[in-house]
Formats: sequence, structure tokens, C-alpha cells
Amino acid sequence: QVQLVESGGGLVQAGGSLRLSCAASGRTFSTYIMGWFRQAPGKEREFVAAIGSSGGTTYYADSVKGRFTLSRDNAKNTVYLQMNSLKPEDTAVYYCAAARWIPAIKPSAMTPESWGQGTQVTVSS
Repeated sequence: QVQLVESGGGLVQAGGSLRLSCAASGRTFSTYIMGWFRQAPGKEREFVAAIGSSGGTTYYADSVKGRFTLSRDNAKNTVYLQMNSLKPEDTAVYYCAAARWIPAIKPSAMTPESWGQGTQVTVSS
């Protein structure tokens, strides 16, 4: 397993941007599919985005498509989630996750084996 540490959360006004980072330990980072999930107060955790091990394939939830961009730097063992045009409904704790496999027809069903501790993103209206 890899250990994951998120950073970059904070408070931003609607329409603003944030970039989340997730740093991973271990030599096997490049073999993992990396993803982001989020959980708003009173709601279930939901899939946000994922990226293949080489970075060539990305998946996004419909709610963030066109606004969020996921990328990775395998040399730095880091994955980045660039969030633009943020909305109040994007407010949540964002979790980085690592998985061995992702169902391409339903990326939200990916089952991570490792999770970060989460970082809070708050978007004010």
C-alpha cells in the first residue's frame, strides 16, 4: 500500500480556483490508479475524478467535468487536482485515494486500497 497526504484545501469564493495535491510514499506510486473523492456534511462520499497509472486516461464525475483537471507527476509521486470555477456545492472534505483497478464503464465504482486523511475545501457564495 501507499501512504497518501493531501494538501491545498482552503476557503475560496465562488468562481475561484484551488489546486489540491496528494503526495504518496513508496516506490510503487506509478503502478496505482489515483483518484479523488469528496464528502459534504450529511452526504455520502462521492467520486470526483481518477487518473490512470501513466496519466494518459482521466475520468471525471459529471458534476466537475470541464471545471476540474486531474494530473500526476510520477517522478514526484504526486497527483494534482486543479479546481476552477468553484461553486458552493463543491464544499466538502476531499480525499485522495489509490487503487489497483478501475472499471472504465463506471469509474465511480473504483475501490481504493489506500486513502489520505482528507483536506477541507470551502466555497463561499
